[in-house]
Amino acid sequence: MKLISLVLAISSCFATAATEPTRQVTYKTIDKLELKLHIFEPEKHQKTDKKPAIVFFFGGGWQSGTPKQFYSQSDLLAQQGIISFCAEYRVKSRNKTTPFEAVEDAKSAIRWVRKHASELGIDPDRIIASGGSAGGHLAACTDLINGYEQKDENHKISSKPNATILYNPVLDTTNKGFGTKAVGIERKTAISPIHHIRKNLAPTLLLHGTADKTVPFENAERYAKLMQKAGNHCTLISAKDKGHGFFNSKMFRPKLKNNHNFDKSMQDTISFLIELRYINH
Repeated sequence: MKLISLVLAISSCFATAATEPTRQVTYKTIDKLELKLHIFEPEKHQKTDKKPAIVFFFGGGWQSGTPKQFYSQSDLLAQQGIISFCAEYRVKSRNKTTPFEAVEDAKSAIRWVRKHASELGIDPDRIIASGGSAGGHLAACTDLINGYEQKDENHKISSKPNATILYNPVLDTTNKGFGTKAVGIERKTAISPIHHIRKNLAPTLLLHGTADKTVPFENAERYAKLMQKAGNHCTLISAKDKGHGFFNSKMFRPKLKNNHNFDKSMQDTISFLIELRYINH
């Protein structure tokens, strides 16, 4: 496809060069802590536009991490007309919190983007949740997990995305997957996406390395099958012999030899967005 070929021809340039968001906004304040969205806007974007939006959540086991992990992806997608957000959220190392607070923050981020859609030039019915590893877990939770909403927000504004794109996400927080220690054995399925699958969920793209030693590839296979069995649109793309974090860019991981895996993951991402008609041919 010509569009994808063009994107791949320029993606390595974006993914190796330092890139910065257009601006940052505060989407949530907890006590004195301001949580921000790092925004990448398409060139010449107008408030009167109704562009799709994507909200990325970084990985790091709910312990640490940085929104910069998805700067390359955000910059590239902004070139294709999608307003991209890299979200901050609370993590254990900085905020002494658990994955449950992180889920609340992820839902707050989606709700904030939808609430401010008209002033941001966003289509409120085309908001994508995305992320890698623990961030992929948060993206999935915004769609699958009920509850864990910030109490002082307007719950009439939905915190559920219209699509999800998940990069080697944590999908099972029992001993069959990853994260039981972080969520606690007594709540091991409370925010475990694979245990909350039902019909009428958002279309999902799932990318996972077959050699992942952190989050078992079996989790992704099982998740995709259960999603499809429930009647949901879920596409699993396996990255053969690739490990955890295969999708990262050289900008974020300077020791990488090249951007081949990043390029392939973005090719698959863009193909999915074309399929959903979030990106035009």
